[in-house]
Amino acid sequence: MKSTLASLGLGIAVLAIDSGTAVAASSASFAPNILWLIAEDFGPHLGCYGTREVWTPHLDELAAQGVRYTRFFTTAPVCSPSRSAFMTGMYQTTIGAHNHRSHRDDGYTLPAGVRLLTDWLREAGYFTANVRELPPAVGFKGTGKTDWNFAYAGSPFDSDRWDDLRRQQPFYAQINFSETHRRFRAPRRADPARVELPAWTPDHPVAREDWAKYLDAASALDRKVGRVLEQLEADGLADNTVVVFFGDNGAAHVRSKQFCYDSGLHVPLIIRWPKNFPTPRHFRAGTVDSRLLMAIDLAPTMLAIAGAKKPARMEGEIFLGDNAAKPRTYVFGARDRCDETVFRFRTVRDSRYRYIRNFTPGRPFLQDNAYKERAYPVWNLLKELHAEGKLTPAQAFLCAPAMPVEELYDLQADPDEVHNLAASSAHQAVLMRMRAVLADWIAATHDQGAQLEPADVAARGGTTKPNSNPNAPAQPPPANPGRR
Repeated sequence: MKSTLASLGLGIAVLAIDSGTAVAASSASFAPNILWLIAEDFGPHLGCYGTREVWTPHLDELAAQGVRYTRFFTTAPVCSPSRSAFMTGMYQTTIGAHNHRSHRDDGYTLPAGVRLLTDWLREAGYFTANVRELPPAVGFKGTGKTDWNFAYAGSPFDSDRWDDLRRQQPFYAQINFSETHRRFRAPRRADPARVELPAWTPDHPVAREDWAKYLDAASALDRKVGRVLEQLEADGLADNTVVVFFGDNGAAHVRSKQFCYDSGLHVPLIIRWPKNFPTPRHFRAGTVDSRLLMAIDLAPTMLAIAGAKKPARMEGEIFLGDNAAKPRTYVFGARDRCDETVFRFRTVRDSRYRYIRNFTPGRPFLQDNAYKERAYPVWNLLKELHAEGKLTPAQAFLCAPAMPVEELYDLQADPDEVHNLAASSAHQAVLMRMRAVLADWIAATHDQGAQLEPADVAARGGTTKPNSNPNAPAQPPPANPGRR
C-alpha cells in the first residue's frame, strides 16, 4: 500500500495508541481512519451556514474545528442515483444508474473498471463498515442505507458494528441518518413564524409549519451526530479519524429534492482532520472553502487519504493533498425518472450561473407523483393556491402546464433561482457558453439518459417485473451477466 502521508506530502508523524504511549511511525506504516456521517435529504441548513431557527451546536463545532465547504453539490437531486455516484466516484449517467431505484431485479452490474469505494479501500488495507449497531450509550441505530441502482455480488462492507472499528484500523465507516427524510418526527422547537422561506414557497401557515418541522429534524440530526462524535472520543478514535459530514441530496421540499436547482443539489460538507496526522495541502482548520466540488470527488479524495491511487476509470477529482486537481470551473447534475414521474433534466453550474436543459419540456413540473402528493403538504398547497390565483409569479412557476426548454439563473443576484434569464438579451453570451459546456459534458461522459426507460418499466417505478418491490435489495447478478 502506498503510504497515506507520502501521497499527501506529509512525511513522518506520531501515532497515539490505546495504552497512552506513542510510537514514531514511518508514513508507510499507518493511515487515518475515515468516518462518513451522511444525512438524508438535507441542504446546507445548519447554524454555521447561517440558517435561523435551527439548533446545530455539534455540527457547528465540527465546522469550527475543520473546514466548511460552501459550494459542494451532489450529481443528482435524489438519493439512489446520487449514492450510486458518490460511492463509485462516477456520474450516475455514465454508469447507467440515473433512474431512481432502478435495476433492483435485473442483475445490472457496474461497468468494467468501476467499483465501489469500499472495494478500492479494502485493497488499500482498510476495514469497511456501514454502521447499524452502535454502543448502547449512543442511544440509536444507524439506518444502514445503501440504495444503489446496480447489483453487487458479495458484501460491500465488512461489518455493520461500531465495536469492530476499534479493533480494525485503519477503517472506513459510514453512518446514515434519516431524520431529515420525510416524514419529519422531531420534537418541536422552531417557530414557524420565524423561519425563512425561499421565494418559490408561498407564505402560508402550511408552508411555515412544514419548514419548521424540517428544521426541527435538522436539530435532531445534530443531536445524534453529537452522540457519535462523543463515542468516537470516548473510544480513543477521534485523534486518528477523518470525519466527513455531508448530505446525500438537497432538502425534501417541493422545489428542492428531485429538481436540478441549487436547492436540490447543494448540500453541506464539513471535514475535520485528526490531530495525529499532519494536515494535507488545501486544508486549513477553522476556515471556509468556496471551491466548486461535487460529491463524486469524495471517493478519489478518500483514496488519496488512504494512500491509494485514483483508479483510471473514476470521474471524480481529488481535492486534498499534493495530488489535488485544479479547482473546477463547472459542476454538473442530472435528474431522470423518479418514482413513476419521468423527466430528463441536465444542468451545469459555475461560480455564478446555473443553466438547466429540460429534455422533457412538454410535461408539467408538478406531474403526478404519488409520493409527493402523499408526503409533501406544500405540493398540494401550490395547486390549490394556484387555482385560486393566490401565487406570486415565482411561486406559480412550478404550476405551469409545461416547462421551458432552458433555464438560466444568476445565483449572485437571484439565489432562489426564480428569474429565468434564458430569454434575456443581456445574458445570451452566458447562455451560449453554458449550453455548449453542458452539451460537451453530455457527450464526453456518454450520458445514458438520452433513451428513456420503457413506459411500462417507468410506470412501475423502474422495476422490470410487474408487482416487484422497488425497495427490495439488489440481488446478486447471474454469472457473466454482461453490461446492459
